[in-house]
Amino acid sequence: MSGSGAGMVSADALWRPQASPWLIAAVATLAPFMEILDTTIVNVSLPYISGSLSSSYEDATWVLTSYLVANGIVLPVAGWVGKLIGRKRYFLICIAMFTVCSFLCGIATSLPELVAFRLLQGLFGGGLQPNQQAIVLDTFEPSQRGRAFSIVAIAVIFAPIIGPTLGGWITDSFTWRWVFLINVPVGIMAFTAVARFVEDPPWVLRDRASPREIDYGGIGLIALGLGSLQIVLDRGEDLDWFGSPFIRLFALLAAVGIAGAVAWLLLTDKPVVDLRALGDRNFGVGVITISAIGAILYSTNLLIPAFAQQWLGYDALLAGWLLTPGAAVMILFIPVVAKFALPNFQTRHLLAFGFFALGFSAWYASNLTLQIDFWTLASFRALQTVGLAFLFVPNSTLAYSTLPRRFNADAAALYSMFRNIAGSIGISVTIALVQQRTQIHQAYLSEHLSPLSAPYGEALAGLTATLRGLGHTAIGAEHAAIGLMNHMLVQQAAVPAYAELFRFTALAAFAAIPLTLLFGSSTAGGRR
Repeated sequence: MSGSGAGMVSADALWRPQASPWLIAAVATLAPFMEILDTTIVNVSLPYISGSLSSSYEDATWVLTSYLVANGIVLPVAGWVGKLIGRKRYFLICIAMFTVCSFLCGIATSLPELVAFRLLQGLFGGGLQPNQQAIVLDTFEPSQRGRAFSIVAIAVIFAPIIGPTLGGWITDSFTWRWVFLINVPVGIMAFTAVARFVEDPPWVLRDRASPREIDYGGIGLIALGLGSLQIVLDRGEDLDWFGSPFIRLFALLAAVGIAGAVAWLLLTDKPVVDLRALGDRNFGVGVITISAIGAILYSTNLLIPAFAQQWLGYDALLAGWLLTPGAAVMILFIPVVAKFALPNFQTRHLLAFGFFALGFSAWYASNLTLQIDFWTLASFRALQTVGLAFLFVPNSTLAYSTLPRRFNADAAALYSMFRNIAGSIGISVTIALVQQRTQIHQAYLSEHLSPLSAPYGEALAGLTATLRGLGHTAIGAEHAAIGLMNHMLVQQAAVPAYAELFRFTALAAFAAIPLTLLFGSSTAGGRR
């Protein structure tokens, strides 16, 4: 090795950030926390947005879709952009423009304006998670990454849990506009702190100084494939999936774009994102397991609040509060796992336990009834978060444990991309299966709603008599009674449908346990 090369290696090995690594991790996590929170906080505000801007609810859902499409496109190329213009500079640009776009969303006067500003917000928000993770990877020694990733976990896991609760409270107490405007002071604080404490290490500065060609083919194919995929996942259920020509077209574009992007990125000399990072055994397996974790996390975030709102009569705020005990459990367990469990147990064993605990809790949560109380429902979610606390930090630690440092930026982008796409798939599959299984159970139960069925006849007669006693006419009482019976039918069909979804989730978690055996040797702070 030449003297200059040896000098660079020595300088790289001796480099340490001027500020405390823990302060840097906390500062770098603030902006991604805000961005991930924004993906769920808006959901409960959609009815208010559509009413305020004189649009239909279906049109208002493009507020979500536009953000997800833009976010999904940027995630895999964020590492390349950071190398092109400097990681800290790109991180600051993303924070600043995300904050500005949040303000513009908050003052939008029409739905097209809001959708356009959300699209821009997603473009800049997509660069926050990969940059944060790359900063943590470069700031901490491998032996300390486990505890450092516990801070990252707060953004990735805690934010989507409290999003619906916070969104419901803000909307009910103030106005939907504050769902966006609340990002402004947080963004200013994050920008100031990152500018003050975060710095690019020598190898990142060298990356920026080296000439870099723009991979137009890779960027175009990624935009086509992932953008189309997000549209399919977000709009598929509303448009009857492949029964819709619109969905069929975008599914075809997604398949062509993704297949073309993979081929292009593997064959071109200077790809916009280096897929060779997936060739590292631990990172490749870690991407598969984080995809499973993401799908389970986002789908289970949906199930309990959806059941409570649709069939137990909870409003959005109360349904959001169901997730709060789970968030508290998460905050308690993640640092404990990082500090005590990770250094003393094999990391693979912690992951296996996490999937087992998640599967057990999901199976236990399948014991749903229409008479279930608030705290029992909340305990279902709290138990699930115990398993999640044993998954995120160990998986992140092991996934990056043997990865060469030159892949850090691309790997962080890929890791975030796979987690987010898997989460979107998990949500879409969950919504589709709930509706499908409810219809199946409804068809089975409807066989008993026949004039020839004595129990049905007695229940209908009793309801009719009650309604007539309340002042309804004979015909009105009979029609109202039939309507109530049909509502009870759908309600009774929904309970086993949701129970089955929890059992499917449990089986998926149990099926992921063997993945932990695929991890290879590790030099991480924990053991293999």
